[in-house]
Amino acid sequence: MSHVTGPTSTPSRNITLAVTGASGSVYAAEMLRALADDNRVAKINFVASENSLRVFAEELQLSGRNDLAEKLLGTPCMKLKQHPDTDIGANIASGSYPSDAMIILPCSMGTLAAVANGLASNLIQRAADVCLKERRPLILCVRETPLNRIHLRNMQLASDAGAVLFPVIPTLYNLPQSTTEMARQFVNRVLAHIDLPQPGAYQWHAD
Repeated sequence: MSHVTGPTSTPSRNITLAVTGASGSVYAAEMLRALADDNRVAKINFVASENSLRVFAEELQLSGRNDLAEKLLGTPCMKLKQHPDTDIGANIASGSYPSDAMIILPCSMGTLAAVANGLASNLIQRAADVCLKERRPLILCVRETPLNRIHLRNMQLASDAGAVLFPVIPTLYNLPQSTTEMARQFVNRVLAHIDLPQPGAYQWHAD
């Protein structure tokens, strides 16, 4: 597995990755692999919602709860910490914990609604609320279609509160040859948005 080394002046990053019950497990898997393989990332706090476990089982044929992240990577990762979504006392639930950014990928409409309206009934929702109150980057990779007015209203509320809405829309102009390649390019774009550009990421150059 190749490693990405950032500039010596770039501090180590502490990233939270949350996965909820929307379709798109391949995106979460590619994001986790990219973070694990990036030497600029010193710590990954990983949280999977209860509903996401069923999606992982159906889309990637992966089961299990406590070791899900390790199964996604296929190997142990020393900088990875997986938290139960029920652990409201985990480190990322506190504003005093130095997290640099949180990515929810994919982000279900239920999780969006909770974040947009300030609910914090589980760890994912609480960690997102902490990001907003501490003015830290919060990336909501929403996944739903078509969108109703409630979805659109909640997106506006979340955006007004400081979150970035980053819908799971794959690019086609780079001529992807597989769903994994499409997911990887999307992940590259999300990581570039939080100042973690990836080597090999496709960049559009007009003639």
